[in-house]
Amino acid sequence: QVQLVESGGGLVQPGGSLNLSCTASGFVSIYYSMGWFRQAPGKEREGVSCISVAYGDTHYGEAGKGRFTISRDSAKNTVHLQMNNLKPEDTGIYYCAADPVMGRCRRAVDGGTLNMDYWGKGALVTVSS
Repeated sequence: QVQLVESGGGLVQPGGSLNLSCTASGFVSIYYSMGWFRQAPGKEREGVSCISVAYGDTHYGEAGKGRFTISRDSAKNTVHLQMNNLKPEDTGIYYCAADPVMGRCRRAVDGGTLNMDYWGKGALVTVSS
């Protein structure tokens, strides 16, 4: 059974950092691209970043450029999202997703259809003083 499990969310003060992790099971992640998306209260889900697990190619959406870094540990079937200098507008549920087609992940991160094959249940990130 395919599962994506996010961890590392929580409450952080503005200017702080968090490192989210997404661990995949039930499929071999090296054949997939994996991405991060987020949904703020009352807003639509938006793309943050995605990465090719096999090659390390990365792509960032507007939400992820500058302060966020995506990385992967293919041996552990895990993808990370390092978030620095967090702002209150970064508050939301962060979802991990996986798809065998990197182009689909790129288009989803850029605001296209969110038709990734697999999704996690999300991790809540709250940025507040």
